[in-house]
Amino acid sequence: QVQLEESGGGLVQAGGSLRLSCAAPGSILRINTMGWYRQTPGKQRDLVAVISRGGNTNYGDSVKGRFTISRDNAKNTVYLQMNSLKPEDTAVYYCHADSFAASGLNDFWGQGTQVTVSS
Repeated sequence: QVQLEESGGGLVQAGGSLRLSCAAPGSILRINTMGWYRQTPGKQRDLVAVISRGGNTNYGDSVKGRFTISRDNAKNTVYLQMNSLKPEDTAVYYCHADSFAASGLNDFWGQGTQVTVSS
């Protein structure tokens, strides 16, 4: 199973910033949407932000105005700039991408990267 490669997680104090990166391997062709989701123990995986190939973005309500998603189509890479971090942002962050296939869309995920925000 092809996985996306994430980096950039870690420990930061409340009010600080982190930048996550996620690269899709070159074997994944025709990438469509890329984005980030997050999950805490016992809860479902929630949308953080997604970005289309053309640059249209959508954010979860709790991160609007603080997080910014961007992508570099030439590098098959998506970024998440996280500012004004809060303890409630603590979660495992997962990168996601989908690509066009003959039968619809293929989904790809990263292994997850831990983000911990201390108060």
